[in-house]
Amino acid sequence: MTLAVVGLGMGLVGAFAATRVLSGLLFETTPLDPATFGSVAALLLTVALLACYIPARRATKVDPMVALRHE
Repeated sequence: MTLAVVGLGMGLVGAFAATRVLSGLLFETTPLDPATFGSVAALLLTVALLACYIPARRATKVDPMVALRHE
């Protein structure tokens, strides 16, 4: 999740920097709309959390002795 938070922060900084260039392409929204930035950030963090949680949950169900014997 650390990488996801760092990536999200860098993406938000990049998005703020690109607002002047992309302001002509936006339809019915302001370039610095906080609701849009917040909802996209929340969606990306939720997807990243699920991408980390599901494999970690599956890995906790494996018996360590079985995993060590397999190698």
